[in-house]
Amino acid sequence: MLLDVAVSPDDRFVLTADRDEKIRVSWAAAPHSIESFCLGHTEFVSRIFVVPNHPELLLSSSGDCTLRLWEYRSGRELHCCPVTSLQEPTEPWSDKRFAVSRITYWSQEDCVALSCDGLPVVYIFQLDAAQRQLVPRQLLTFQHRVWDAAFEEGHGLWVLQDCREDPLVLYRPVGGQWQSAPESAELRRVCAHVRVNWAMLEGCAGVDSGFSSLYKATCDNMTTYLKKKEERLQQQLEKKRRQAPPPGPNGPTKKMRAGELAQGCSS
Repeated sequence: MLLDVAVSPDDRFVLTADRDEKIRVSWAAAPHSIESFCLGHTEFVSRIFVVPNHPELLLSSSGDCTLRLWEYRSGRELHCCPVTSLQEPTEPWSDKRFAVSRITYWSQEDCVALSCDGLPVVYIFQLDAAQRQLVPRQLLTFQHRVWDAAFEEGHGLWVLQDCREDPLVLYRPVGGQWQSAPESAELRRVCAHVRVNWAMLEGCAGVDSGFSSLYKATCDNMTTYLKKKEERLQQQLEKKRRQAPPPGPNGPTKKMRAGELAQGCSS
């Protein structure tokens, strides 16, 4: 099952992400010819993104709650960063499984933003291309579920949330931190346009994500085996107790051989 598709900036490669935890890199001119596999995720790969100003690099997210950086032509994993590294363990969703539903990128600052499967948060990471690593930067929290997020060059980070009265929030970097921009004529105009089309958004973006059905089912075979073994032994013991003869007045009755039984009868 394909979950996402990307094309390299030079149009030479087609990259596909699937439920079976892998990313496949194929030649666009001959898709049956596989250049490499990017292997490392332990759950379905939800999103992939080729970094536009570093076209040799690929970002990927998964149901295993990690953001990974790849050199995709060789299939080499450069860095793995847990998405949960930015959140506090006391958050109400801290023990919930989730997957990234959007990867968006701001080339001006090599900034990566992630929205996640209906959670009221956006995760901000910094791509250090020279060191080939991802650096956690900031966790943006909201009062409502986040439906989507996107960078607009020169403006900032737009966040669409599940709130008709306040559907859009614009964030801009201030002193190294992303902060909510004050209300402006531009923000009011865009919000008004979103409200006009709210019924369409509510029907599409508002539905629950399908990621929850993609997680691998777990089965503890050893526990099941030991439980059935114990039940079987108990059944065998119960059967033996039912088949055993009742004890005599002086204790259990001793079984007699056929000859001893005949001799006893003649006497």
